[in-house]
Amino acid sequence: MILSGADDIAVVGEAADGSEVPAAVATHRPDVVLMDIRMPRVDGLAATESLRRRPSAPEVIVLTTFDADEFVLRALRAGASGFLLKDTPPVEILHAVRRVAQGEAMLSPAVTRRLIAHVAAPEANGGRQQALSALEGLSEREREVALLLGQGRANAEIATELFMSVATVKAHVSRLLVKLNLNNRVQIALLVHDAGLA
Repeated sequence: MILSGADDIAVVGEAADGSEVPAAVATHRPDVVLMDIRMPRVDGLAATESLRRRPSAPEVIVLTTFDADEFVLRALRAGASGFLLKDTPPVEILHAVRRVAQGEAMLSPAVTRRLIAHVAAPEANGGRQQALSALEGLSEREREVALLLGQGRANAEIATELFMSVATVKAHVSRLLVKLNLNNRVQIALLVHDAGLA
């Protein structure tokens, strides 16, 4: 009802279980999938992982009552662009769908605080080294864009900071995704944090 009431958002399909998501996405070709974690047979995290591995996959926002660290990190590492709690006000859910459809990321404030606490905690040296190695192959400009993504900056903010157009920032983000073999900008930000550079 919330989504259908917005003039610029159309609900094109629904699925009752994660096992139904691939067929629903293939049939309806949505720009954004709003995914619940708890479903009867295939949970939303497994469905997100499977969906984001597909070519031309839609963006995914996980909407759940659970904000446990393992759920948040697994969803983001699987390629979800957003993670919202079910008590998020309706207007913020609409804002998140619009923002994610434009290629941005959206996390509820409570989830953001937990994520910051996680990345601020000491990392195992192997994970940090692996992240640093992944970032070594970037050009200086790509590295600058990656570091600003790690700070949670939007494309327009990165463009202003680095004196380039938004289109150029988007091109750099696309190249980063290919070079780093990642699905979205949230995963770039996590890699930057894992490397201890944010």
